[in-house]
Amino acid sequence: MATDVVTVTAAERFFCADAARTRGDSLAGTAPYGSVWVLIEYRGGWPPNGFDGLSLEPRTKELVFSAAQAVRARVLLVRRHGRRASEGPTRWAVLRHDNSGAYRQQWGTWSRDQDLVEIVGALDAPGELGCPPVILVCAHGQHDTCCAVRGRPVGRALSERWPNLVWECTHIGGDRFAANVVVAPDGVYYGGLDATSSVAAVEEHLADRIHAEHLRGYTDLFPPQQAAVAAILRRFGPAGRHDYAVVETSREDNRWRIRVTGRPPHPASLDVEVHSYRTPPCQLTCRGLSMSSAAVYEVTSIGIG
Repeated sequence: MATDVVTVTAAERFFCADAARTRGDSLAGTAPYGSVWVLIEYRGGWPPNGFDGLSLEPRTKELVFSAAQAVRARVLLVRRHGRRASEGPTRWAVLRHDNSGAYRQQWGTWSRDQDLVEIVGALDAPGELGCPPVILVCAHGQHDTCCAVRGRPVGRALSERWPNLVWECTHIGGDRFAANVVVAPDGVYYGGLDATSSVAAVEEHLADRIHAEHLRGYTDLFPPQQAAVAAILRRFGPAGRHDYAVVETSREDNRWRIRVTGRPPHPASLDVEVHSYRTPPCQLTCRGLSMSSAAVYEVTSIGIG
């Protein structure tokens, strides 16, 4: 019996980031919630499910996973752009954005699986102040094609500009918004970036001027709050990471009223109304063939208090 062979050309391949741009998917309100990150440098190939897929000593892996889960930390595999396998010791880090707004970090090295148990203690320790931020670029091609296609050029561009700050990393969420960048432990997600816009966005971020254009959200806020802050930045211009604070949130069905206070010279008090709805089902990732709907948080009004 003859078998038909179907060849899929590059033009026919589905790329979730291209589809998201065609649909006009909103970036605002899409940053995953969290304030603690565990980074593990791994220079070999990354499994599709990242840390979970590594063949580590079972007890060590369980200890790290349980400790991270207890504080809702995201565990990411990282490497320098181009892997550069022969350069220096293999590192790990715990990054934390605490309730006071302080940024804390603790770094270590590992050569044996068992060395990673030190991460457990680091998750209970306060960490050090005054360390420079870490710039994470999702380039996890085994998880999603767009993360590699769009992420690696951004990783290259940022690494050339800030070689000591930038790491490529495994999945951070929102494949359709590739290229995605997280500045940690600041807890700021950017999406829809390319080589040029990523350098501009990070340069402004490091100068404490956050713009709305590529902002997905602050990870210490929930989605409607993230959307409210992004709308304020869009209307009143860029601001520092802590120039605005969400002080009150109320909800009725699918509508939120969010009060935000600002530091001078920004508006002192703003009331933002946010409406949420779900999109029609569509393919949201390159590898996920099922149709899913996504939540959208739309700002309907901003009132100056």
